[in-house]
Amino acid sequence: MSITPNSPALAALHPGAPCWAELPVTDLTAATDFYTGLFGWEYVDDQGYTVAVLDGVPVAGLPKGRALPEQYTAWTLFLHTRHARATAEKVFALGGQVLRNPTPEVDHTQSTVVLDPTGAVIGFRHVPPDWRFGTTGHGAFAWAELNTRDGAAADAFFRDLCHFDVMQIGDGHNVDYTVWSVEGQSVLGRQRMGRRSFPANVPAHWMVYFTAAPEIGADSVASRVLELGGRITVEPYDTPYGRVTEVQDHAGETFSVIDSSRAVPLTDEDRGAEVDDPYDD
Repeated sequence: MSITPNSPALAALHPGAPCWAELPVTDLTAATDFYTGLFGWEYVDDQGYTVAVLDGVPVAGLPKGRALPEQYTAWTLFLHTRHARATAEKVFALGGQVLRNPTPEVDHTQSTVVLDPTGAVIGFRHVPPDWRFGTTGHGAFAWAELNTRDGAAADAFFRDLCHFDVMQIGDGHNVDYTVWSVEGQSVLGRQRMGRRSFPANVPAHWMVYFTAAPEIGADSVASRVLELGGRITVEPYDTPYGRVTEVQDHAGETFSVIDSSRAVPLTDEDRGAEVDDPYDD
């Protein structure tokens, strides 16, 4: 995982940059209660679409009752595109699948949900110039990374689709993590899934990270998740980019939380440490 400091309160609208995060829900009251208790989110209704807000800035959507593809039920990241329909067509041409055809949304955007060739779900959204997506503060979007067993295929697909610059972290074998950037700004990560860390039945997927404020910390957030009826799936641990924990909400949907103030130096051992290789017998 490679995380740059939070951008200004409103995320830059470079094509390919994260512009929204969305969690489809069946029990809206339970979901809003959980995330309010965890992050202090408030909510506004936008023509039936529930928008989570921090300090007056939208940070996520909680749509209820939408007809969804089977794969599209977890926290889903949306990347900015200048044309959702053209992006969907290009996804198909590059070997991906279109799970939801481009549709106009109630917030005056147009979005599509797709499956990349390695099997992970991601959305693309065309947003207006005054679009707001908060990326600072406790509970705001912090980072996202693709976990996949075919890193090279994922890198190639998103390089062609989004024109990302791809930088390898490590040697690409023992340590296989790439950072994708747009106009010099790191926007996303890609991690190769190892079989010891990821059981064979776990498909490729995106991990969405939310910010833990330094005065609260990842450990306190993890404890609060338990109090609110969720689970800790990965206990808090230190990284060169902050202290991280992976959790599930009340309904079993997974996300991560990071306190970037708790970064620890990257050692030579970390840079060369062997990771799980899914092709190593």
